[in-house]
Amino acid sequence: MAEVFGFDCYAPKEIAERVENVGVTKANLPLLSQVALGVLAGGFIGLGAMFFTLVVSDASLGFALARVLGGVAFSLGLILVVVAGAELFTGNNLLVMATVAGRIPASRFLQNMVVIYVANLIGALGLAGLVALSGHWQMNGSAVGNAALKIAAAKCALAWGEAFFKGVLCNVLVCLAVWLAMAGRTVTDKVLAIVFPIAAFVACGFEHSVANMYFIPLGIFLREPGAASAEYLEALNWFGLARNLLPVTLGNLVGGAGMVGLVYWVIYRRGAAGTSATSLPK
Repeated sequence: MAEVFGFDCYAPKEIAERVENVGVTKANLPLLSQVALGVLAGGFIGLGAMFFTLVVSDASLGFALARVLGGVAFSLGLILVVVAGAELFTGNNLLVMATVAGRIPASRFLQNMVVIYVANLIGALGLAGLVALSGHWQMNGSAVGNAALKIAAAKCALAWGEAFFKGVLCNVLVCLAVWLAMAGRTVTDKVLAIVFPIAAFVACGFEHSVANMYFIPLGIFLREPGAASAEYLEALNWFGLARNLLPVTLGNLVGGAGMVGLVYWVIYRRGAAGTSATSLPK
């Protein structure tokens, strides 16, 4: 297959096998390692979100240019996750391939999803607190802080259905970015593979559950007590965070596990010899 494509990268069928094998490894990580790597991933995605906010706070940029440049900046988050090493809930949706292959039990898949999700939340919340305390938001005459507030408030005000479908579309692109990165053999390959799908989902305004674990708490931390009467801040609170995360998380699962992981498993791994021969040790 590699000769047919003519590139020094893994072919799609090889990527599918690699993703499945990596899923088994991720599912078998010790709990402490999962938690620590999950906290790192939450912080990494938060760093990408922080970079995005800085870019879009520049009022001199046109709408499309600000969104695209912001999306490229946000790519920093997944680059850190993939290259530096961390466990991200949205990318780990691809563990579904090892699950349906019978190599890890469904209970282990669900455990990984819950542990990594909570750890991502801790990491993203922690970074949001650090950014709020650092005074970073005061840059450019507090334009960065105003942008952070508007981003957070808009996410909390999303209708349930809109948040769900934006979550689906987001994680289709995120998991495709992870999939493409698995094709690369060098750091440069992986970075280039990640940037375009991630920039696309951010520029298009889709919803990423872990990014929202940073965006919304930062807005809550920056919200002034006397600003409650501002119409666009009415939904910006902890209930608004939960209200956003529920549909976005479900959408991310459908988009990542269902529309990428399961589809590629059916195409390349269904009926593959030996898929259950290396299941988890008893």
